[in-house]
Amino acid sequence: MTERQTHTIDAADRILGRLATEIAVLLRGKHKPGFQPNQDCGDFVVIKNVGRIKVSGNKMEQKKYYSHSGYPGALKVISFKKLFESQPQEVLRKTVFGMLPTNKLRSIQIKRLQFE
Repeated sequence: MTERQTHTIDAADRILGRLATEIAVLLRGKHKPGFQPNQDCGDFVVIKNVGRIKVSGNKMEQKKYYSHSGYPGALKVISFKKLFESQPQEVLRKTVFGMLPTNKLRSIQIKRLQFE
């Protein structure tokens, strides 16, 4: 059993992608000397001030999130700006989720990401 620590990160005035990579490393446990890719040895991460994250370029106006239910004509599109205004923590969660490896550990690791 691994000893899990809790890391608290202030997201105010931080770039979204750079912050997400730092969080993904902590969730996977890659910062630990005994890291093994097939074991879940990551830590808990608590994020504060999510609403004050910065993005570079024109992502605020141009980036879109897509979801599809599988039924014909059921494509849903939401813009980055609209999602960020309503749920800024969901934007960060989606970004970190995309940076984790697509395996059975991903859903377990993303549950250790918490917001204040």
